[in-house]
Amino acid sequence: MSDEYTPPKVWTWDKANGGRFANINRPIAGPTHDKELPVGKHPLQLYSLGTPNGVKVTIMLEELLAAGHGGAEYDAWLIKIGEGDQFGSGFVAVNPNSKIPALMDRSGPTPVRVFESGAILTYLAEKFGAFLPPGGAARAETLSWLFWQMGSAPYLGGGFGHFYAYAPSKMQYPIDRFSMETKRQLDVLDRRLAESEYIAGPDYTIADMAIFPWYGGLAKGWLYGAAEFLDVASYKHVQRWADQLLERPAVRRGRMVNRVQGEPSSQLHERHDASDFDTRTQDKLAAKG
Repeated sequence: MSDEYTPPKVWTWDKANGGRFANINRPIAGPTHDKELPVGKHPLQLYSLGTPNGVKVTIMLEELLAAGHGGAEYDAWLIKIGEGDQFGSGFVAVNPNSKIPALMDRSGPTPVRVFESGAILTYLAEKFGAFLPPGGAARAETLSWLFWQMGSAPYLGGGFGHFYAYAPSKMQYPIDRFSMETKRQLDVLDRRLAESEYIAGPDYTIADMAIFPWYGGLAKGWLYGAAEFLDVASYKHVQRWADQLLERPAVRRGRMVNRVQGEPSSQLHERHDASDFDTRTQDKLAAKG
C-alpha cells in the first residue's frame, strides 16, 4: 500500500484492501443469508457481542436487575460478527445497520425493536425509570454526555484503534491525527471528573455506562494495547472513576456477557439466567467436558 494515493474520480470497492476485516466489511447494506434469530424465555432479547458497544447494554441490564427491576430479565445471544452473523436476515430485521447490539422487547403485545447502543440505554432507562433523571438540567446533562460518547467514540475506535492496531500497515499521519483527538477526549473527561463524582453529576447514570466501556477500558489498558502509548495513567480522574465503576458487581457481570476473549472464567458467551454467571462461564463448561 503506497504512501501516496491519488483518489479516482469514482471510488470502487476492492476487497483486497480491506485488511483484517475484509471478510465482513462491504459498501452495501442488507442481509447476505437467511437466518432467523433465536428467542429465549425472557421479555428482553439482546443480540450482541462483548465489545465496548455491547458491554454498555449488558451493564445497564445487570444494573437494572441489581436495582430490583425484575422485568429487566434478559436473554443475551452471541452474535459472531467475525463470521457475519450480523448479516443474517433475522438480525437485519432488528437492526438494518447490521451492527451490534440490537434489542427486541417482547414484553408488550407488539414486539419493539431498538438498535444503536445509546438508543437502547435511553429506551431501557425510560422503560424502567432508572439511571436517567426525569427532567430538567440533570436530564439534559446526562443526555449531553451520552451523545458526546456516541459522537466521540468513533474517533477512538474506528479512528485511533483501527490505524494503531488493525490497519494493514502503520501510517504516521492517521495515527498522529487520531492519537491527538483521543488524548483530547481523555482530557475532556479528566477535567469533568475532577469536578464531578460521575460523568453527569453526583449520580450514576447511563452516561457512565456508555462512556466506561470505551474510555474506562482505554484507561485500564483493555483496548488496543495502547495504554503506554497514550500515557493513560496520567489521567488520574478518569482512573479514579474507572476504578469506582469496577467496584460495582453489575459492571463486572455486564463485562462478562457475550465476551469471547480473555480469561475463560470471565467469558459468559450467552446469558439466559442469573445463575449462568456461576455455572456457564467458559472455564466451567470446559471442566464439564
